[in-house]
Amino acid sequence: MTGENTLTPKMNYDALESLRRSHPAWRLLMADHAPLVISFLFATFIRPNVRSIPEQELSSRLDDHLFHLRERLGSKAFPRAALQYLESWANDDFGWLRRYYGPDRDEPWFDLTPSAEKAIGWVVGLEQRQFVGTESRLRMVFELLQQMVEGTETSPELRIADLEKKRAAIDDEIQKIQAGHVDVMDDARIKDRFQQVAATARDLLADFREVDANFRMLDRDVREKITTWEGGKGELLEGIFGARDEIVDSDQGRSFRAFWDLLMSPSRQEQLTRQLAYVFELPAVQALAPDRRLLRIHYDWLEAGEVTQRTVARLSAQLRRYLDDRAWLENRRIMGILREIEQHAVVLRAVPPDGTFMELDAPAPEISLPMERPLFTPPHKTRIDDHVVTLGDDDLATDKLFEQFHVDKTRLLANVRRSLQTRTQVSLAEVLEENPLEQGLAELVTYLALASDDHYALISDAGAAQTVSWTDPVRGPRRARVPRIIFTRGGRVFDV
Repeated sequence: MTGENTLTPKMNYDALESLRRSHPAWRLLMADHAPLVISFLFATFIRPNVRSIPEQELSSRLDDHLFHLRERLGSKAFPRAALQYLESWANDDFGWLRRYYGPDRDEPWFDLTPSAEKAIGWVVGLEQRQFVGTESRLRMVFELLQQMVEGTETSPELRIADLEKKRAAIDDEIQKIQAGHVDVMDDARIKDRFQQVAATARDLLADFREVDANFRMLDRDVREKITTWEGGKGELLEGIFGARDEIVDSDQGRSFRAFWDLLMSPSRQEQLTRQLAYVFELPAVQALAPDRRLLRIHYDWLEAGEVTQRTVARLSAQLRRYLDDRAWLENRRIMGILREIEQHAVVLRAVPPDGTFMELDAPAPEISLPMERPLFTPPHKTRIDDHVVTLGDDDLATDKLFEQFHVDKTRLLANVRRSLQTRTQVSLAEVLEENPLEQGLAELVTYLALASDDHYALISDAGAAQTVSWTDPVRGPRRARVPRIIFTRGGRVFDV
């Protein structure tokens, strides 16, 4: 038996040969200018975690990158213009960039494809790491297996026994700490776990791009089916919704939905922010010179997830436009038939046919239903009382007229804009923490109105709410529960 026969069906010679010729990641690794492509895409998209860049800005960055390379390699190195390189990298022959026009954008934008990101990630993994930890990954394997065993166990006795073991271990740990024996993690284990956290966090960003690509592929297939469809509307919609449900209800779709619900939890976000800030202050972590952008990785997850949500929204909008267009075409066909009948009637009016052409007793049937007749209603006689209005002597309190106040929207927008100067996203709770409410509930409602008018602001459903508090001069401490609101840097607050 040869070694080839022991491989899985997708790893035989023919499948690998086809993959070598067609897969963009493999083509990137085999390209003559692979160092140029990988170094530029890594520095532009992967390292700063940038999702999309406009064409003019990306071309300018590539110009600078080529200029520095030509200074070292000679003026004849990479002779093509930057824009020509970008256009070729985005065509179907390479497939390393995605060139598209966003909503309300006249300039093309570029985004990294999942295949190119896989190739770049593989090359990054070739670098020799200063510290290779295995203990954390082995522990993670044990924990995952334990979660699967516990999650699938149906025997109440076994699950209770396992929980009692955990409680005994926790009680034993508490007794040791109370006795002064505190087990502190050493530097090697800290470095091992931090590297695992950093790698997993960046892998999640790559997963977002792949999920977004799957929904984009579905959107493209829907557009192609709508363009070439000749059958009934019900059959097309059944196929489209079936394909969408197949992705949404798949293991990948359910995992993404659970991840998004977990990420949208305010308590989880606050816990991540607090724990990341604590871990980055550890001396062992600082010795690794970590990337400071990892401190805000959960906000990068939110931004990447929002891109995927907008892709799904575009798919729904495409289906809605299709239904509207079909209804308009059907109405147009009916009106065309009616107009054709009218034109024939006008022609026949001057030259009527011989004999009796058509007889109508009435242009429309007369329908008279007894129950539609209104009942007798006696006329209403208005009574007018003639009284002389006399001037009262009571003094009215006019102080309330001067206690009204006005909430300044410009000041609230300035608060949000100031909070966004050092970050790309900020929640309403963070804004209120930096700028406490001065006018109570009226000012809080104004913040909600600003978020509803801002198309870039993210307002979660009632399941992801947050509690804000303030002090009323009369009633004392007050609290309100409002939806989770996140302002972004591209929103309306920067148009003021």
